Amino acid sequence: MKAVETNLLKFMQGTKQFIIPIYQRKYSWTMKQCRQLWNDIVRAAEDEKIKGHFVGSIVYIEQGLYQVSSVPQLLVIDGQQRLTTLTLLLLALGKAIEESGQSLDITKKKIMNYYLVNSEEEGELYHKLILTESDKDTLINLILDKTLPEEYSPRVYENYNFFAESIKNSGIDLNKLYKGISKLIIVDISLDRDHDNPQLIFESLNSTGLDLSQADLIRNFVLMKLEPKEQAELYREYWYPMEKSFGNLTNSALFDRFMRDYLTVKTGRIPNIQEVYSSFKEYVFQHSELSVQQIVEDIYRYSQYFVKLVFQTEKDKEINEVLKDINTLKVDVSYPFLLEVYDDYERQILSKSEFIEILKLVEAYVFRRAVCGVPTNSLNKTFATLSKEIDKANYVESVRAAFLLKDSYKRFPTDEEFKRELMIKDVYNFRNRNYLLRKLENFNRKEIIDIEAYTIEHIMPQNPNLSPEWRRDLGPNWEEVHKTYLHTLGNLTLTRYNSELGDRPFKEKRDMEGGFADSPLRLNRELAKLETWNEEAILKRAELLANLALKVWEYPQLSDDILAKYRKKGSENDSVTYTIADHPELQGDMLALFEELSKRICNLDSSVRMEFKKLYIAFKMSTNFVDIVPQKSRLRLSLNMPFDEIQDPRGICKDVSNLGRWGNGDVEFGVSSLDEIDYAMFLIRQSYERHREDE
Repeated sequence: MKAVETNLLKFMQGTKQFIIPIYQRKYSWTMKQCRQLWNDIVRAAEDEKIKGHFVGSIVYIEQGLYQVSSVPQLLVIDGQQRLTTLTLLLLALGKAIEESGQSLDITKKKIMNYYLVNSEEEGELYHKLILTESDKDTLINLILDKTLPEEYSPRVYENYNFFAESIKNSGIDLNKLYKGISKLIIVDISLDRDHDNPQLIFESLNSTGLDLSQADLIRNFVLMKLEPKEQAELYREYWYPMEKSFGNLTNSALFDRFMRDYLTVKTGRIPNIQEVYSSFKEYVFQHSELSVQQIVEDIYRYSQYFVKLVFQTEKDKEINEVLKDINTLKVDVSYPFLLEVYDDYERQILSKSEFIEILKLVEAYVFRRAVCGVPTNSLNKTFATLSKEIDKANYVESVRAAFLLKDSYKRFPTDEEFKRELMIKDVYNFRNRNYLLRKLENFNRKEIIDIEAYTIEHIMPQNPNLSPEWRRDLGPNWEEVHKTYLHTLGNLTLTRYNSELGDRPFKEKRDMEGGFADSPLRLNRELAKLETWNEEAILKRAELLANLALKVWEYPQLSDDILAKYRKKGSENDSVTYTIADHPELQGDMLALFEELSKRICNLDSSVRMEFKKLYIAFKMSTNFVDIVPQKSRLRLSLNMPFDEIQDPRGICKDVSNLGRWGNGDVEFGVSSLDEIDYAMFLIRQSYERHREDE
């Protein structure tokens, strides 16, 4: 590697061609970066004391790649953003000089021939800078003063216009401006492909431009090692179509999400979203038997499933309808599992009907939990590991079993729990309210109703100052009925006549034009038959709709014998069940102390559960955050967190990181009386919060 400080204009002079490799991201400097560069150049132009202004490095491969022409062709590894931006500024300056008609130190022709084109060459070699795909033709047409291509690069064109307008509006002396540009300094870093590792150098560069996204780093890592011909083939056949399907990666966060889910499928672990690139590198290094082509093909295949999940672009209408419902529930945590299921469907391991059943199971699982208020903080881990529980020889059966065998905070709410919660829930203020009513209205309906054209109607009005008619219908405890049932499922429906219905008495709402009896909606069918609306009617309708909901979001069905088979498989290594009786120390004062402390711990969150082990009692969400070892005169507690992170003003905690102890974690302390519980909870809560954040 050779690195020298040099003048930027001098660096650009001479017959040469800078090629931005096909795997590099598109030109992406925003107006903010351009304005910063413009201000720096103007300052340098107007201040004689400024002898030079450093703008960063340009790194390129000098040899070993292109030997096919007389023009040295340099593959730019880093620096394309500033090189492109300076090219646009020089182009705008040349045009301004030509239009000014002034006799200046520099001419448009010299700017073109020195810095923008190889004047003695023809075809593509005529141009000094060759950008990637969509940017390339835009820059070439600007230099040749031709009409922009149909699919032009907005960023290239807008930034050129920014400089043209800045020159015009600032009224800056054009000689001075050229002088300012001539003060720009870069570090010229040339690599030898036979001896340097371009990827490592690329990663370690501290660019002054835009931060590289995880998508940029992954693309470069995959393609940079290949010869140009292979790069071009893989890019055009797989990577470019994938970028287009992601909206040309204008929002790289979506691609980062996909790669996290892809790696979760492949490794069974969920990478941190900020560390997707390093996790991807680790995955590639661990699978050295796979060629670059195999890896890129695999990423491309899974990206097609991901795009269908996110944008609901599946061509099969039945499947796409279920995808829309899943997307409405915003459960992208389920994507790792669904990506694998999608792949199995595409490879015909699953039939279409089986695929749809699994999708609907996921939908029902997520929605029932939302209705029942089951905490969602562990859902990502549930779905990340779900495929490990599947027997693909009995695919759907094993998926049903996997859901049915989940308990505690991972549970699939039963019909009884789901129905009970749905009848009493404040549905009006529920995030998935419209989804709920749409699904109930359209269940088994061929002529689908678009409920977005309707508004929510409270049958019993929201106005607390109810009319005498309403008070009479609701009975002597009308205020309590109003308070209890106003926003519940039984009292809600859909209408296009919300303003007309208003606070009218029930019979008027029923019989008027556009009223319940005149409605085409199934949700209003029963209302047309009623004479009065009161607590009994609300509860009866709530039960009717809740029973319908049990069919819409079905609970998975398996016989006890089949379920027992899967339960046995899952519990082979954990066949012994322990209870409080296995801890004889828990009696008298110690039992009372344990009961009070365990109650306080379980009250931290509904997702916390207590498990008796042989030697200790564990309190966990997805993993233990505190363990209690009962002793004769005290309870010994272990917190599952590093000792140096615990805040312990009283200094009662002990570092047991290198000691053999029952329980999990590096922090240990004792509790021997009820008046120590408050401080114990202060310490326990730290471990709980730490694990909740990890969830």
